[in-house]
Amino acid sequence: MSEPLLRAQNLVKRFDVKGGILRRTVAQVQAVSDVSFDIARGETLGLVGESGCGKSTTGRLLLRLIEPTAGQVWFEGREVTALRPAEMTALRRDMQIIFQDPYASLNPRMTVGAIIGEALTIHGLAANARAREERVAELLETVGLNAGQMRRFPHEFSGGQRQRIGTARALAVSPKLVICDEPVSALDVSIQAQVVNLLEDLQEKLGLTYLFIAHDLSVVEHISDRVAVMYLGRMVEIAPSRELYTSPLHPYTEALLSAVPIPDPTLKRERIRLKGDVPSPLNPPSGCHFHTRCPVANDSSCKREAPALREASPGHWVACHLRG
Repeated sequence: MSEPLLRAQNLVKRFDVKGGILRRTVAQVQAVSDVSFDIARGETLGLVGESGCGKSTTGRLLLRLIEPTAGQVWFEGREVTALRPAEMTALRRDMQIIFQDPYASLNPRMTVGAIIGEALTIHGLAANARAREERVAELLETVGLNAGQMRRFPHEFSGGQRQRIGTARALAVSPKLVICDEPVSALDVSIQAQVVNLLEDLQEKLGLTYLFIAHDLSVVEHISDRVAVMYLGRMVEIAPSRELYTSPLHPYTEALLSAVPIPDPTLKRERIRLKGDVPSPLNPPSGCHFHTRCPVANDSSCKREAPALREASPGHWVACHLRG
């Protein structure tokens, strides 16, 4: 098999919790625990899970927007986590991110042209002001906006248009990998479809590779080649999109899929209701993190030992003692 474009290996991220008058570390939040996966060139890997499970933190670790506590990230054979600041700045041309909130991710004091063109200036990709303006106009047209809008400010655009501006900003440096951090979660359903279709068209046109982070499984199914499921900081299942949606192995994945609405009113799906609440990442359960809510967990291996992610069938990985 060819070398993956990106590889995450045993990623760990713990955040310190400060307390007291001296602001000492009193606890640690286990945001990401021993996460490993690959993304092939030209692929879209969907990353799903409940809010707070570590999806966005994982995306930021890949770009080193935050530093990992442990583990490595490899991009085109280079260890990203070992690069010096100047080397990391140069690599950011190939790795970009579309942020979740289109209302907070754009500087309200800058025009759209300045927002998109900023990266061109930083990386020296425009010979002069005219070349920069022409490139910004081209990017706006690419994402379905009018080039004449580059002198307007973000507050003059709708949510869907702002997300298109964020997409144009990410594409300005011609990246190879784009981290899409819940890019449609703040948008209306009709606008979500437009943005997802835009991302698919851009991938086909520009040969992009996506990590698509979301909590809406129906959106992920539409755009992803493979899907990875996270729970409380750990990866619990990775499989080709069609196989995961038709033959899930992990009990948590089954519960998530049972909650996805079916548009056909004549069809009914049995809803799996999980007991209790998601445990606190400050004090996660021993063994399998899901065992406190799992409908099939036993009292022996599930409570004592964290299951390793293993290949149950070609390309289908699951972390469960009792499945696969």
